Amino acid sequence: MALVLAASFVGSFGAVFLKSGSEKLRKGLRHILNVRLAMGVGMYLLSSVFFIVAIRNGELSVLYPLVSLGYVWTLVWSRLFFREPFTRFKLVGLVMILAGVCFVGLGNR
Repeated sequence: MALVLAASFVGSFGAVFLKSGSEKLRKGLRHILNVRLAMGVGMYLLSSVFFIVAIRNGELSVLYPLVSLGYVWTLVWSRLFFREPFTRFKLVGLVMILAGVCFVGLGNR
């Protein structure tokens, strides 16, 4: 379970780096090879490795919903790094994601 949580955390930073790196694409597509985009792709790959190792010995129906916690992290990072607003709908979605993860976790009992 810890590996899946780590995967969602690392993957959420991948999204931050992809957005940050995509800013250079405004100068033209020739800037597609930049460090931030590469870091974003690398973090997604690393999160995939964590996830693969985790599901190898775990129960997929319990572990896979934990990946959705990446959306929670991404919401926090988008606020911190890009000053994107928290809206009521985002907060409702956040609560629904957290509730869903809890219910799936309880369903294993």
